[in-house]
Amino acid sequence: MRVMGVEVIAGINWGDEGKGRMVDYLAQDADVVVRYQGGNNAGHTVVNERGTFKLHLIPSGIFNPRAFNVLGPGMVIDLEGLDAELRDLRAKGVATEGMRLSERATICFPFNREEDAWEEERLERAAGKGYGSTRRGIAPAYGDRYMKKAVQVGELLRPEWLRGRLERIVEWKNAVARGVYGREGGVAFDDVWEWVRTYGERIRPLICDTTALLEDAAKQGKRILFEAQLGALRDVYFGTYPYTSSSHVLAAFAPIGGGLIGYPPERVVGVMKAFSTAVGEGPFVTEEVGTAWAEALRETAHEYGAATGRPRRIGHFDALASRFGVELQGATELALTKLDCLTGLDPLRICTRYEYRGQPITRFPLNAVLEECQPVYEELPGWTDDLSAARRFADLPPNARAYVERIERLVGCRIRYISVGAERERLIDRGA
Repeated sequence: MRVMGVEVIAGINWGDEGKGRMVDYLAQDADVVVRYQGGNNAGHTVVNERGTFKLHLIPSGIFNPRAFNVLGPGMVIDLEGLDAELRDLRAKGVATEGMRLSERATICFPFNREEDAWEEERLERAAGKGYGSTRRGIAPAYGDRYMKKAVQVGELLRPEWLRGRLERIVEWKNAVARGVYGREGGVAFDDVWEWVRTYGERIRPLICDTTALLEDAAKQGKRILFEAQLGALRDVYFGTYPYTSSSHVLAAFAPIGGGLIGYPPERVVGVMKAFSTAVGEGPFVTEEVGTAWAEALRETAHEYGAATGRPRRIGHFDALASRFGVELQGATELALTKLDCLTGLDPLRICTRYEYRGQPITRFPLNAVLEECQPVYEELPGWTDDLSAARRFADLPPNARAYVERIERLVGCRIRYISVGAERERLIDRGA
């Protein structure tokens, strides 16, 4: 009996690289698609024959009716957000019966959202700026998990047990709300309990031991695809800390956060854009602020956050940061997205290294150095041809091919997939 390994699709940069469209494409041949970290603080935009969808918690494999979709134990689940997403998909004719939620994932409560907002406001008053949080409660929810104050999703199936635990947690939350943030109203237990009962009841049928489900699938030789949120440079250990997510976004975490222990990734498809974008605060060396180039590219490429609608910060392709992301993800191959959005821009710039106080920097540094770094660019000629009909690498104009090949050499990993449009079929596959 064949036992499969793990395939992972993960971001190389700061997130928003186009992972959703790649999961949607590759999931057509998958038996199981698993989200292994994060919450509803970011999203994947998927464009297919059914329309345009913005997913925040649900894996992008939901559009394959033959696949199971799993929310893994490494996630933090806003029950209300999940319920809204499910109802929206069902209203658009998408089947959601083949989805399961790990009993070991933890819950992101409304009071976590409030804490998130309180802390951002405190930082803005004290330091002039916050971390750029989406205020969806993700950092406090992960903080609760590590403080051993979180609630596991499986506890929803045992309300008598859960009520006592939740009373003690709310008591602690009120101590924090009043003592740290001066919120005298605090958190009302009855409101929290009503929220749990309302949304917990709706998602109860999805809850199970997903590790057992995945182990059975692996032993049957099923194809299992793991999906990450955000990108390597937002990883809580290796990203631009503290301007990161609060979870482990790297492919190496997929077997743990996904709940399929002992199956290390065999294939990692790293996803990066043909230019750089970021949402939120933190250093971003190649950023163009307020230039006509950046404003035009933002509109052409529709660079607004899927979760918040915030305009994304725009920059030139950063080969140094991308090479670091490729190493962190252990990428075996790459997907380069939105190449078509660079049509008409000439010349194109690629950052090959940084300078810090007059000294060259060739490896992605900590923020203490990064915030003073300046980009060093090389320029390549652009193109004016419409790329949307290209389905082979040879169909691209010479300058577009040269741009892709130069990036490939700089980041040290083969670019297999090149997207030339948001739709599923607008993709070049250069083969294994």
